[in-house]
Amino acid sequence: MSPEPVPPAAVERDASARAAPPPPGAPRETPLLALHLRLGARMVPFAGYAMPLHYAAGVLKEHLHARAAAGLFDVSHMGQIAVTGESGVAEAASALERLIPVDILGLQPGRQRYGLLTDEAGGIRDDLMVAHLGDRLMLVVNAANKAADLAHLRASLPGSIRITEQPAALLALQGPRAEAALARLAPDVAAMRFMDVRETAILGAPAIVARSGYTGEDGFEISLPADAAEPIAEALLADPEVLPIGLGARDSLRLEAGLCLHGSDIGPDTDPVEAGLAWAISPARRRGGAREGSFPGAERILGALERGPERRRVGLLPQGRAPVRAGITLYAGETGGEPVGHVTSGGFGPSLQAPVAMGYLPASLAEPGRTIFAELRGQRLPLAVARLPFVPAGFKRS
Repeated sequence: MSPEPVPPAAVERDASARAAPPPPGAPRETPLLALHLRLGARMVPFAGYAMPLHYAAGVLKEHLHARAAAGLFDVSHMGQIAVTGESGVAEAASALERLIPVDILGLQPGRQRYGLLTDEAGGIRDDLMVAHLGDRLMLVVNAANKAADLAHLRASLPGSIRITEQPAALLALQGPRAEAALARLAPDVAAMRFMDVRETAILGAPAIVARSGYTGEDGFEISLPADAAEPIAEALLADPEVLPIGLGARDSLRLEAGLCLHGSDIGPDTDPVEAGLAWAISPARRRGGAREGSFPGAERILGALERGPERRRVGLLPQGRAPVRAGITLYAGETGGEPVGHVTSGGFGPSLQAPVAMGYLPASLAEPGRTIFAELRGQRLPLAVARLPFVPAGFKRS
């Protein structure tokens, strides 16, 4: 869940930049900017923020370290939105179901679900997480969409629903050693399962911890007051198993995990079914469900569930060493013919030591094992259609 590809142009900043506020139009700063600069991060503008692209270890080592041990990501640019109702959390859940095809009323306290904000045409406005914190719901939305999401929520929900952007920091700790690293500071997180969420204390600071992430690995997302983010990040990084990880490795990790990037793999021009996200449409919201439909684009989306999509998001494995990037056109044959699809994300997969990609193909060409072709600089390169994810998920299910 992230809004746009890593920008190609880097902007270097030195430590003195922290002393003065950013000039008008300059990227915003997260509470961890000073730490990034001390760690030697290469900073880039991303979704309106100055963010680390990578640190001294480099993208390849950061990626492999997150798969083998634990990586710490600053994701404070993401939007965090509290939603409450005058009569309680059930009122807020009922209201949100008008915008999100998820069983939010059935979401139990201490749990969260992946969800989609859909539009009237059945497209995906944004993807997000919805957490039930007992007295309120907490949404985590993509950074580039958070202003639009806030405006959409405020315009679409009744006046009795209070919608508040939370000015908190957000860390992600991901990898097979994430539990051990975080449990040193907050032992109670070890009992959490995948998609559990709880309020706890870390080094005396109030925190909201969710067992989820954007890498396919076991791990946590940790919402903190801004002034607590740096000391807690430093405490986590004091563990030799934890390495700071930038946007570059975050993107290759999520691509290997087959996770969608809003603005590339999904968006207003895709519906959840063709995107392979039908699992996110709760049974209660489907035909015959307890609260069928009644969300934007329900007719198209429920129809696509019944008929099957005309195109599908697929994994793609280039048969050579050349990465196949987003936007490249796909063909059914090695020569001639009309385009049949396009690549939406692509790059090198360090865990596989090979290029990987995702894209859309007609349903009739989407079966795993089929060979299709990408046209790259006048040449057509073969790619094998593959099942997703490329790397099996390491979530803690029980």
